[in-house]
Amino acid sequence: MSAPSGLLGFPEPGPARFTGVADVRRRLADAGYLADDGIAGVVHLADRLAKPVLVEGPAGTGKTELAKSVARVTGSRLVRLQCYEGLDESKALYEWNYRKQLLRIQAQQVIEGDDRWSADPAGPRGVTWHDVEEDIFSEEFLLARPLLSAIRSTEPVVLLIDEVDRVELETEALLLEVLSEYQVSIPELGTITATRIPMVFLTSNNTRELSEALKRRCLYLHLDYPTLERERAIVRSRVPGIGEELADQVARIVRSLRTLELKKHPSVSETLDWARTLVLLGVEQVDAEQARATLHVLLKYRSDLERAAKELDLSVGSVR
Repeated sequence: MSAPSGLLGFPEPGPARFTGVADVRRRLADAGYLADDGIAGVVHLADRLAKPVLVEGPAGTGKTELAKSVARVTGSRLVRLQCYEGLDESKALYEWNYRKQLLRIQAQQVIEGDDRWSADPAGPRGVTWHDVEEDIFSEEFLLARPLLSAIRSTEPVVLLIDEVDRVELETEALLLEVLSEYQVSIPELGTITATRIPMVFLTSNNTRELSEALKRRCLYLHLDYPTLERERAIVRSRVPGIGEELADQVARIVRSLRTLELKKHPSVSETLDWARTLVLLGVEQVDAEQARATLHVLLKYRSDLERAAKELDLSVGSVR
C-alpha cells in the first residue's frame, strides 16, 4: 500500500503552491489575512521544503486562521485535528470499525450454518479463522481519522493540528512518524506513505513546553499581537463600512487594554467583533460611554471589565 518514494524514502514533494514571499502576501491578503514578510516567508519555505510549521503565540493572534487562509488560497482541503487532553491514537490516526467487524463475523456464521469455522482449510466448509481475520482487517473496516485522512489524500491538503500543547507527551510522540516521514504504520495493513505531501500547521498557545523532537521537525513561527498599524489594517479589511478614524480608535484602545494586567487580553477576533458592534450601532467616533457599554465584547472576565473601565477615560481621551 506504500506510495512511490523520493530520496531517502520520503514522498516526492508536489508542485509549489506559491511562487515567492510576495505571492504569499498578495494571495493571503486577497483572502483577508494580512501577513507580514516574516509570516509569508515561513509559509513560502514550508511549501518549498515540505516542512511542518509550528505556530506559537497567545490565543487569538491568528494562528488557526493562517492555516485556514492558506487552505483557501491554494484550493486545498482543510483537515483539522483539534487536540485536547486525552486524545489518543484512535481519534488522531485510525481505528477499526468493531461493530461492522462483528456483523461481518456473525454474517459469515449464518452463511456457513455453524457457530464454528474449520481449523483446516481443506475441511468440509473450507473457511478458516485466518480467512475471516484477513477480511475484517481490510480497508472496508478501517475508520481514518484526521492524520491518516491527510496522509492518504490524493488531493491537495492543509493539515491543521490545532492546540498541540494540550495533548500529553505520549500522544505528541505518535505525531513524529507522520511529521518526519509523512507515513502511518498500521500493523494489519502495513505502512501507508503519502502520495502527496500535505502542508502542515501545528498551533500552540504555550500552555506547556513541546518536546525537542517535535520542534526539530518543524519550521518555527511566533505570532504575537499585531502592531498598531497592522491591527488597524486588519480592522479596515475585515469590517465592512468602518471609517478610517473609527478603525484607528479601535486599534489604539485595544492596544492600550493589552498593556493592562488582565486575565485575558483581547484577541484579534474580539477586536473585529468590537469594531463590527460599533459599526452596527452607528458609532463613528468612540467616547468613554460607548466604550464602557460595549466592553463585554472585548473582555470576558468581570475583574478585567472593572479594571478596564477605570482606565477607559484616559485611553479614549488619548486617541481623539
